[in-house]
Amino acid sequence: MDDALEALQAKLGYHFHDLSLLRTALTHSSYANEHGGGAVCNERLEFLGDAVLGFVTARYLYDKYNLPEGELTKHRAAKVCEHALYVFAQELSLGDALRLGKGEKRTGGDRRPSILADAFEAVLAAVYLDGGLEPAREIVLRFVSGHDELEKARDYKTILQEVVQRNPEEHVEYVLTGETGPDHAKEFTVEVHLNSNVIGSGTGKSKKLAEQQAAKEALALMGIQ
Repeated sequence: MDDALEALQAKLGYHFHDLSLLRTALTHSSYANEHGGGAVCNERLEFLGDAVLGFVTARYLYDKYNLPEGELTKHRAAKVCEHALYVFAQELSLGDALRLGKGEKRTGGDRRPSILADAFEAVLAAVYLDGGLEPAREIVLRFVSGHDELEKARDYKTILQEVVQRNPEEHVEYVLTGETGPDHAKEFTVEVHLNSNVIGSGTGKSKKLAEQQAAKEALALMGIQ
């Protein structure tokens, strides 16, 4: 566990003064329940981390985009949704450091998007409590500013669907064709089919990102950027 904590701190770019905060952030309720009063779960830290993440992300978007409130809200929702946090958690290999109950671990809890997303928020709160807002802000900005493609790519599927819907007889389907890499760093390959014909292919760190890249390729072949 200590090796996992060291590896995580290196990936975060932050070393804790109080390592117990990080251990708590990585403790799922299933582990705490199995160990009685000897362990505290990360749910309270998750609550605080959600607030820190939302505030820092809101300020980042406010400074970057001159957009009305509604548009800023959409951008923030995309950056702090479960899928985005799951991607962030995977980059940190949070699953390797999580403390899970035996049943949760046996059923793949260390790869479950909801658990990893919650743990990311809890770790963020632990950084905030240990070192203040500035190191927490730096971590948030490193992730949210480096993943604008999560928002941009998401639109490709919507655009493709709108194009296809102009002809009611047309039908689009996304088909998973391959998975590579270890569990904590998988890459997925997806084809997009139009009436059973392949019109695009994409690869990504999640099925959703792969689908979005496939839709992007399909649109490019159609001459739509």
